[in-house]
Amino acid sequence: MDPILLLILVLVGGGVVAGLVYAGMREDPSRDPLQERLAAFEDRTLPQSLDEIEMSMSFQDRVLLPVMRSLSGVMTRLTPQKQLEAARHKIELAGMNMEPSLFFAMRIVAMIGLAIMGFLLAFRFSTSTPAAQGLLYVLGGAGLGFILPEMWIRSKISRRQQGIVKALPDALDLLVICVEAGLGFDMAMGKVYEKWDNDLAVAFGRILREIQLGKTRRDALKDMANRMDVPDVTSFTAAIIQADQLGVSMGRILRVQADQMRVKRRQRAQEKAHQAPVKMMIPMVLLIFPSIWIVLLGPAAIILLNTNTPLF
Repeated sequence: MDPILLLILVLVGGGVVAGLVYAGMREDPSRDPLQERLAAFEDRTLPQSLDEIEMSMSFQDRVLLPVMRSLSGVMTRLTPQKQLEAARHKIELAGMNMEPSLFFAMRIVAMIGLAIMGFLLAFRFSTSTPAAQGLLYVLGGAGLGFILPEMWIRSKISRRQQGIVKALPDALDLLVICVEAGLGFDMAMGKVYEKWDNDLAVAFGRILREIQLGKTRRDALKDMANRMDVPDVTSFTAAIIQADQLGVSMGRILRVQADQMRVKRRQRAQEKAHQAPVKMMIPMVLLIFPSIWIVLLGPAAIILLNTNTPLF
């Protein structure tokens, strides 16, 4: 061996040994890491009374949530069961985790808040507002507060359904690949749930948990279709249920469904492309054409005004 390389190895090894010896000499043998961590926990200041515990919580946890829960309990007793079921279905369509009574409580709070705001704008900040006009402000604010939560949840439903429609063809392609590779349909849904993080993947994960808890695949798929209310998902679940009942190859059904979903996605894109010229007419007529008229006819109008020539 080269003597220079041997010398380098000896020096490096000696440095490592010396470092270990120095670290061992610095380490206090009486030191106990566990005791130090326990002492750190003991040094923390714990609340001594219920008032301190309550004051350590946020304003939302201390005030807003208890008020909303109490109001939701009152709304549960006053609201018909049919309306509660309809609200629960809307909340499921939006993919939210909320009680229907809490949703109705939100509507009542928004209605009262906007009505108070309309009253303040009409009678507090403006002294010359007629009583009838001020009453319209109050009623308009109350109606707007009652409608806004409904509009909010409908917008969430629409965004969720659009996301599911966009994700379904790719999810079916992944299901086809997994099933043709030898996996079962349930395991293929598990792969989709592992790989993606969207509403459709979460719905597949919920199906798997329901099947593990004892629900049949047929009922779990039907419940998923009802929670989404998307025609493409409904047709997909119906095809899977029919294939399961008749014993048809799952891979063939999934491939046919994937081809159909890709065709539908292409057709939707073509439909939006054909609608684009019609939708562009509104901003063109309202925004672009007036600007062009001002640029083209403005100088001529100024010249005619300066020469005292009548325009018409």
